[in-house]
Amino acid sequence: MDAILVIIAVSLALASVINIVLTKFSISHIIGYIITGTIVSNVFDFNGSDNIHSLELIGEFGIVFLMFTIGLEMSFSKLGKMKELIFFNGFIQVTFSAIVIFILAFYFFNIEPIPSLIIALSFSLSSTAIVLPYLKKSKDIVTPYGKKSVAILVFQDLAVIPILLLMGFLSNNELSLTDVLLKTFLYASGIIIFMFTIGKKIIAWLLHFSSNALMEELFLISVFTIVLGASIIAHNLGFTYSLGAFIAGMIIAETKFHMKVESDISSYKDLFLGVFFFSIGTKIDVEYFITHLHWVASVLVLVMIIKATIIYFLMRKKSNKSESIKSAVALCQVGEFSFVIFAMAISQNLIAKDLASFLILVTVLSMILTPFMVSNIYKLAALFVVEFFEADKITTVKVTNHTIVCGFAILGRIVAKELTSNGINFLIISDNLQHVLLARKRGYNAYFGHLDKTPVLESLKVEQTTSIIITVNTLKNKQIICQAVLDYYPKANLVVKVNSLEEKKALAGININVFVHAHHETAVLLVKESMV
Repeated sequence: MDAILVIIAVSLALASVINIVLTKFSISHIIGYIITGTIVSNVFDFNGSDNIHSLELIGEFGIVFLMFTIGLEMSFSKLGKMKELIFFNGFIQVTFSAIVIFILAFYFFNIEPIPSLIIALSFSLSSTAIVLPYLKKSKDIVTPYGKKSVAILVFQDLAVIPILLLMGFLSNNELSLTDVLLKTFLYASGIIIFMFTIGKKIIAWLLHFSSNALMEELFLISVFTIVLGASIIAHNLGFTYSLGAFIAGMIIAETKFHMKVESDISSYKDLFLGVFFFSIGTKIDVEYFITHLHWVASVLVLVMIIKATIIYFLMRKKSNKSESIKSAVALCQVGEFSFVIFAMAISQNLIAKDLASFLILVTVLSMILTPFMVSNIYKLAALFVVEFFEADKITTVKVTNHTIVCGFAILGRIVAKELTSNGINFLIISDNLQHVLLARKRGYNAYFGHLDKTPVLESLKVEQTTSIIITVNTLKNKQIICQAVLDYYPKANLVVKVNSLEEKKALAGININVFVHAHHETAVLLVKESMV
């Protein structure tokens, strides 16, 4: 027991330190857990130990909770609105990618049919865990390429369930491929019907009862009961744990509790996912990785080129070149569900351990590279084409004696409206693409970029402005933007909104012409109106 506690303590400390370092380089925390597992495995000699089985079982429930949260986002109304993007684009991408990769694996690399099929299906999937958070954080999720990329990711997440079911039946040597496909369809239909009839009533009653009790812990216990109960039922019927959890998530997505459930379960999902990727790390042979890095990298590059090409031409039918390239870059990697598929394939003897270990290394390398690729997606796409959506690539404006409004949140919109009513010539700059699209929709001259960048300052002719109104909220952004503007043009007429006297003091060292105290001006107006 003491040894286990030491291992847990070392693992937690090591994972924390590694993830802190990786975060500074915008590398996914998933890689941190995998590296931790690899280090701890070699230090404590986990490889070949039977004790790791319990850890893998706990880690498997990380995927269960991930599939549950994905199900929470898959309400039927949402699927209906995006059905063409999800089911057409997603199906074409997964199918064509799998076919091409299968042909290469079977004919070119001489791998057996079933392992080739497993490789093809797993490599056709992309990384929802890395790409989706980036799209949300960067606001690219509202761009054309972002919406289409999300739709494909949604289909891939849905496709994981039949892939895992198919593998379960493939492990039964007594069944033909036709029987496998038929039983997969029939059994899946049966459990779906059960969950959406009797199961739906049970879930609705349990959530309603626990919610009315006004006890947070009781509501959380109910959620755990639903997730684990649905998972165990599915497993006992011959399916994966993930299928039951996913369907339970879809059922709750149709209720008024889905936001609360997703919020309450998120931290536990991340914890279990950390354990899962830790267990993946224990399977990595460092010496083999180093000595075969050239082969691992070569296979990864080949897979990424295949997927990127298919996605590009798929997107190109109804999208411009820039959108197609960005979608291809965003989705060409190998995703985290490949770990799940390979782990299941090993446990069911569908694929040799040596081959699975090699494929896991390909996936690990892919997930190391992916954060760098998606973070620089505009730069990579700009190598081929540049358009309006490219940050800091603004064509020089043809105006003078104009006002620049930095930011287009609520305050920025009010400022724009007042400037328009007073006939003042102005333009808007924002690093929030959603705001830029809204401003353009309202007829304003709006640009996507960062006002602290020299190319943007030059393109917007800051030296020929009458004033620059800063409406951004955070103190750090105000400091960076104001200093950059004054470094470029010391005579700039800066008008800055501040939220407190402390914020004004923090900006005192910068040569800002006018401070407008939000609360003070509001108070003056309130008093003025009260005296009318």
